[in-house]
Amino acid sequence: MKRMIRIGALIMLALTSFTTVLAIEPEPVSDTTKPRTLFGSGEFTSGGFGGPVAKVTSIDGNTSLLVGGRGAWVINKTIAIGGGGYGLVTPRTLREGVGTTDRDTMMNLGYGGAEIEFIISSSDLLHFSVMTLVGAGDVSTTTSRTMWDEDDERGSGTITSDAFFVLEPQVNVELNVTDWFRMAAGVSYRLVNGVDSQVGSIKLDDKMLSGVAGVLTFKFGIY
Repeated sequence: MKRMIRIGALIMLALTSFTTVLAIEPEPVSDTTKPRTLFGSGEFTSGGFGGPVAKVTSIDGNTSLLVGGRGAWVINKTIAIGGGGYGLVTPRTLREGVGTTDRDTMMNLGYGGAEIEFIISSSDLLHFSVMTLVGAGDVSTTTSRTMWDEDDERGSGTITSDAFFVLEPQVNVELNVTDWFRMAAGVSYRLVNGVDSQVGSIKLDDKMLSGVAGVLTFKFGIY
């Protein structure tokens, strides 16, 4: 009888140990073969935005205003890939050295290109971003009056025109106003290359058109 009790106890002990082992969840084994990626292994998100942009800058010592717009596709709320275009809305009047009897000679400027922006902690109320524009533009001088060059009368129109390459890095502080509207204030540096024109005694060159700008951006969209 005692022998049967001992055998039964041993069987119960063995069953208890077996069920305890089955109940223990094995530790996950890390997959060392899976590559690390730029955007991580989480859920992929995608969105976009568009909106107007204003830039206050100095061109040849004169305060000038550039207005335009930009739009972008936003990946994982971090990388924005798109483009923008900007034009001078306060054309500079060239008032000396034109070599004509009138002084209604204007300088016009416009440029645009591809833009890429890296957004840091975009879910925070106030956050930062860094971006750059790579593109091209055109600067021209025009007159709207009849010009006289000694004894030769010339009609109104374009005097000079130069295409140029532009690189413009920028840093921003961005505010999340709503889920679909953001405002950003930033500083950029416009680096121009390829301008070389002479209008009378006035020299149009890369240095004249390059410079720092204060930038205000309005972003409408969900990302």
